[in-house]
Amino acid sequence: MAQEEKKTPVSCSLAENIKGYKQIFADCADIKMIEMKLGKDASVACFIAYIEITGGNALFEKSMIGKLLNNLCDCDKKEIYVRLKANSLGLSDVTPFATLEEAAYGMLAGDTILFVDGFDQALKIPDKGYPGMGISEPTSEKAVRGSSEGFSDSVKVNTSMIRKRIRSPKVKVREVKGGVRSKTNIDLVYMEGLIYPDVLKEIERRLDRYEIDGILDSGMIEQLSEEKWYSPFPQFQTTQRPDRAAMAVLEGRIIVLCDNSPEALILPTDYNSFIQTSDDYYNRWEIASFARMLRFIASFFAMTLPGLYLAVCNFHTQILPTKLLLSFAEARQGVPFPGVVEVLLMELSFELLREAGIRLPGAMGNTIGIVGGLIIGQAAVEANLVSPIVVIVIAFTALCSFAIPNEEFATAFRLLKFVFIAFSAWLGFFGFLLMLLAVLIHLSRLSSFGIPYLMPFVGADLTDYEDERDALFRYPTFMRRYRPIFTRRKERVRLRKKDGNENGK
Repeated sequence: MAQEEKKTPVSCSLAENIKGYKQIFADCADIKMIEMKLGKDASVACFIAYIEITGGNALFEKSMIGKLLNNLCDCDKKEIYVRLKANSLGLSDVTPFATLEEAAYGMLAGDTILFVDGFDQALKIPDKGYPGMGISEPTSEKAVRGSSEGFSDSVKVNTSMIRKRIRSPKVKVREVKGGVRSKTNIDLVYMEGLIYPDVLKEIERRLDRYEIDGILDSGMIEQLSEEKWYSPFPQFQTTQRPDRAAMAVLEGRIIVLCDNSPEALILPTDYNSFIQTSDDYYNRWEIASFARMLRFIASFFAMTLPGLYLAVCNFHTQILPTKLLLSFAEARQGVPFPGVVEVLLMELSFELLREAGIRLPGAMGNTIGIVGGLIIGQAAVEANLVSPIVVIVIAFTALCSFAIPNEEFATAFRLLKFVFIAFSAWLGFFGFLLMLLAVLIHLSRLSSFGIPYLMPFVGADLTDYEDERDALFRYPTFMRRYRPIFTRRKERVRLRKKDGNENGK
């Protein structure tokens, strides 16, 4: 447990406050501290402190703290204290602090701290804050239709992007601190009345379960908050898209936003939610259903296809048509390695190419992925190290993994793929079915904050089978009248005709 930090109260003596503040930030060259005089007769001393990059050269010209100081310079001594105490200047987000330590953390949030002689509180004045990347297009979750905005590194900007899409006072933002030393802002965004209060209490309990030096990304929150830590399947859904997060809020789910991270966490979640994309709801139901079926099929083959190939070719060739079997045999002539070595060699090569493509900068990463795959595959076939059919199987498997919309979810299938390869090479089709059964049993026992992971394929009766209208097939919008199981039972209706008829007739 971390030792409780000693608190030093803000004194009415400016000299004591300056001494204590400088002790806190000793040897901090980036912290700027300036002493000034206020009032018509310059009789009131003051002291401001800020981080160099957050104040900038325009501190006293255009910023809020500059306008405040200029205003106070025209006041009498008594009027200065009255205005500061009552905030009669009408400044927004002015926060008083009673201790030097609280003032220090307020300044480290990117704002400016003002001390005034004879005033026993420090005031946090909002300034321009830390520099950030700003709003840009999300690097993952590409959508054909819909908004091109993506989350930024600023938790405040990300929160406002959700409010921009849901302009309701029932959207609540609860802020907590993460990290004993980093003091990272973590925002919980949800719609009052739609969420289950127990789910909100549970995520707050999990966030408060550990003490850690610093939270630097939402991925750290995810790992510390997962119940089944050993499962390859994520129990939080991640997104870089504000519109996807806004949809989740309207479904009665909770968004976890972490400062300095463009990835939002969505909870609860299930298997079906990972397959869905935001533009599924912007396109017509026919193409959305077709694309969703492709993704479900892709998620199956991304995990099982190499193992299925080994099981059939090594143990159960009788199930193949004769011409196809002869074609496979001819393709493998001259290959010195058994089938499992072929598959592992090509799988590891493709995984290395994928990792290299991610780490290399810009267009070079895309180039190495395409050119490297072609060169290595072609060279391996010409050298008789692998057969052409193995290259096709591995390439199709890679395409299936790329078709899964959520990268973290796709990673689970990439890892399980190697387990399927091992069991299929060892036990044939029996090993393949054994692993498939193990995965299904694991998924059936997995849950996310009380929601079964395989909803709505299990427990569909809990919602009177309404969730099945947005599962393998996406029904037309006017037929999806109810929110999913994440929403409180009494608030499930989300679409009705203006005559009040929920059935839409």
